[in-house]
Amino acid sequence: GNIYWTDHGFNLIEVARLNGSFRYVVISQGLDQPKSIAVHPEKGYLFWTEWGQTPCIGRAHLDGSEKVVLVSLGTAWPNGISIDYEENKLYWCDARTDKIERIDLESGGNREIVLSGSNVDMFSVAVFGAYIYWSDR
Repeated sequence: GNIYWTDHGFNLIEVARLNGSFRYVVISQGLDQPKSIAVHPEKGYLFWTEWGQTPCIGRAHLDGSEKVVLVSLGTAWPNGISIDYEENKLYWCDARTDKIERIDLESGGNREIVLSGSNVDMFSVAVFGAYIYWSDR
């Protein structure tokens, strides 16, 4: 198994084996303050959120190739990200807009607001079955 993580200070996404060996940089170009990541091993996808000058949600293959932006409009501080493996949906929460939203993880289409709050600083989100869990920082 592998473990992926973001390095906010150097704007990198890295990967290593679970024992720490074979560490290497997966994505080093075009990132601006990456925050959270999610991995879909079956489809071979890596997803991430980033704040920076142009907040967005991106997707690439697990080796960092074929990087695309799935969401760039209407998001400000996208924090946590989670995959619904059964429905093939990607969920994220935004601490600035106080929303949890979702899209189709393949196309990036069918964007929906799942939850909208007020004065909530959403930090992370997880999806399991028919339930959504989130933390309020």
